[in-house]
Amino acid sequence: MNDAYVKQNTQNNIATIEFFHPEQNSLPGNILSLLAQTITEAGNSPEVKVIILKSGCDRTFCAGASFKELININDAETGKVFFSGFANVINAMRKCPKFIIGRIQGKTVGGGVGIAAATDYCMATKFAAIKLSELNVGIGPFVVSPAIERKIGVSAMSQIAIDANNFYDAEWARSKGLFANVYESIEEMDAAVEAFALHLCTYNPEAMLEMKKIFWKGTNDWDSLLAERAAISGRLVLSDFTKKTLEKFK
Repeated sequence: MNDAYVKQNTQNNIATIEFFHPEQNSLPGNILSLLAQTITEAGNSPEVKVIILKSGCDRTFCAGASFKELININDAETGKVFFSGFANVINAMRKCPKFIIGRIQGKTVGGGVGIAAATDYCMATKFAAIKLSELNVGIGPFVVSPAIERKIGVSAMSQIAIDANNFYDAEWARSKGLFANVYESIEEMDAAVEAFALHLCTYNPEAMLEMKKIFWKGTNDWDSLLAERAAISGRLVLSDFTKKTLEKFK
């Protein structure tokens, strides 16, 4: 039974976009595609002034790419298409003319860290540890690293990418600039997210749009850059090392 979904609810000029997958909010291609589409549509809606991006359930924000799909990749083109899923979500967030507030309730891994980094302002609980685990399976965070590097810098990004076995806690992520605030509980975080989103709605939408353009200056090549990165991952996922490693997860 697959209860995965992407849903949007708009109230008081705030679009709340929520994604969910029963396997710790890991993201298969169809959910990534729907998420990118929903973000684009919300960004283009005249009713929406601010977007909140969240995931379902209490424990994990996003476990990254779907291992079931990863294991079944048998050619480079399929691999590129698969890894382009996260590229499309990040580019949709980058191009979205509205501020996106990230709501990170728990652990996030791999592509999920990239999504958190692509939000414009990110709030988390103390349980929101992060990890870039891609090197463990013989690939790397090629698609998401530009978004992460943009937010926390090359040094911090390379540290967690190389140290692929370990989670880094929410306070570490806050100290590097990934999270703006860290809260003791989901309830505290949700109250803060709602209050912040409502406050942003009182600002001039044109000013926020122009600010967002400035924040994302220098990323106009990301459509092609992230596609190139997806091709690298699509090639590496076919390597003997990665195939043997993924067999262990079957």
